[in-house]
Amino acid sequence: MKPGDEKILCRLREIRQSKGWSQIELAQNVGVKRQAIYDMESGKYVPNTALALRLARQLECRVEDLFFEEIPDIQQPVTLIETPELDDSRIEVASIRGRLVGYPLAGKKSFNHGFRPADGLLSPDGGKVNLLYPQEAIDRTIILLGCDPAFSVLRAHILRHAPAVRMHCRFTSSYNSLRGLAAGHAHIAGTHLHNTSSGEANVTLARSFLKGTSAKVIAFSLLEEGLMVAPGNPHGIRDVSDLAGGRVRLVNREPGAALRSLLDDYLNRMNLPHNTVAGYDSEVQTHADGAQKVAFGFADAALGFRAVANAYGLDFVPIQVARCDLVLPDDMADHPSMRVLLDTLQSIELRKELRALPGYESSSTGSVIAEL
Repeated sequence: MKPGDEKILCRLREIRQSKGWSQIELAQNVGVKRQAIYDMESGKYVPNTALALRLARQLECRVEDLFFEEIPDIQQPVTLIETPELDDSRIEVASIRGRLVGYPLAGKKSFNHGFRPADGLLSPDGGKVNLLYPQEAIDRTIILLGCDPAFSVLRAHILRHAPAVRMHCRFTSSYNSLRGLAAGHAHIAGTHLHNTSSGEANVTLARSFLKGTSAKVIAFSLLEEGLMVAPGNPHGIRDVSDLAGGRVRLVNREPGAALRSLLDDYLNRMNLPHNTVAGYDSEVQTHADGAQKVAFGFADAALGFRAVANAYGLDFVPIQVARCDLVLPDDMADHPSMRVLLDTLQSIELRKELRALPGYESSSTGSVIAEL
């Protein structure tokens, strides 16, 4: 928007009338002629700072309650990462490497005990966005891809350190997180593959996606992964081998999810074919979806975290402790909000809260695991 494009709107008449005052009474109280009040209310005259302050003081409100700027709609090009599930124009937006990137807010992704607010509205052709936030706010926004539920805790601690910083957490698998990061669809990605005899699985996966891109792998959390089961564990499940034989109904995660890789690794170690597990091909996209299947009796076991099982009142059969890492490309470290995130990872308060979550540990939080 160029200087002079803005329009000052006035609510003086509405607020004056709510006080029961006439134009003459207000004019007398602030020391101007009635014509001046009329001209302000009709949009012909914008008062100077001193008069605006006197009006606000007399009407017991803020100057910005009386006079405010109308910002015209300005459409900007946006790269839409996902196709909206429904006919919904609301999207989350951030600036990544000089371009606006948008994620739809539609379906389940738009609602979590209340609608998630949008950053902008898509044009009918889906190629442009009308921002609902100032450009400075969009420039301070970072997008984190991953599936650790504790990322929302990280976001809250970032806001405590710097209220102007914004972080959008988009839930997706470890593989899809790194794929999105490599494609320039996010500033940072989370992955929690379990380590095997071949070494650091998160580092290996990050290196495979970010070929030729220098980046850091930074520890976020240690968390217990395993099977979420009904209260009391009625089927007596002790480990992965108890899933074979068809007596237990499993709900699996989608290919590319770290928990799916964990299950496959253990089945292979035990020489158990996938087809011996009832429900192996039954998939959900989130930890919460799996927990709900078990809670409502549609499955006997679901892959997930101890913290998620605890949140849904389920029992938990541990399989392994994995480390969730954050992968940050070096060029993203210059983002104005990234330093706040990195500083937050070192804070005692964040580590204390992570330790308070069931099945979580924060001894390595903020440590640099590897440089790619």
